[in-house]
Amino acid sequence: MNKLVFEKYSDYYDLIYKEKDYKSEAIYIHNLINRHGKNFTDILEFGSGTGKHANTLTKLGYRIHGIELSKHMVLKAKNVPGFTCQQGNITNIKMNKTYDVVLSLFHVMSYQITNKQLKDVFSNAAIHLNKNGLFIFDFWYSLAVKNKKPSVRVKHIRNKEIEITRIAEPKNMIKKNRVDINYSLYIKNLHNEKVDTIKEIHSVRHFSLQEIDIMCKTHGFKRLVTEEFKTGKKVNKNVWGPCVILKKIK
Repeated sequence: MNKLVFEKYSDYYDLIYKEKDYKSEAIYIHNLINRHGKNFTDILEFGSGTGKHANTLTKLGYRIHGIELSKHMVLKAKNVPGFTCQQGNITNIKMNKTYDVVLSLFHVMSYQITNKQLKDVFSNAAIHLNKNGLFIFDFWYSLAVKNKKPSVRVKHIRNKEIEITRIAEPKNMIKKNRVDINYSLYIKNLHNEKVDTIKEIHSVRHFSLQEIDIMCKTHGFKRLVTEEFKTGKKVNKNVWGPCVILKKIK
């Protein structure tokens, strides 16, 4: 993932996703862990953002350490008991300890657009897990991307200080299993009418379950569960974001 991604964008990240239900998503993850891991409490989060999921999970009894590529996100993360975070790259960071769960949400895995990045993250997850530990993540699903196709989306958000118009223009790189999203953010200061512009390209990779299984075989995991994130419904060609639970077996 380009290191510049989310650097400027991150200043407005929480406002853009203020309607995202982090609490119910964290409770969903809690239930997944309870179903597949007895007394699992230590979590290493790959791509912890500003700590929104962690803030709820700590209240449910977990200890979480987050790794976040964007230093801006780390600075904005809210410090709560049971949660710590640091700037780092999930492909190569080493914590010198192991955890019950490695967790990666909000399609962070789909930002691993090269085979090397993907292999490195799987390898790093395995290194940081206790035996029988869980690797849980969501991702863009190739079957759904090909069926539904990415489209231009426009979002308007405002608070008392600013008004944001975000335009997302996708370029579908079918042969590369990748979508390049051109984000344009227009930030209007409501006090002086000044408009600032931010442009970033986010490259997002989508995966088949076969690709996930190849990674599992290579890095000592077994895929336990595949379901639609949060709903738990069966995965099909209309499910854009599945969630998988992998168990470390080696």
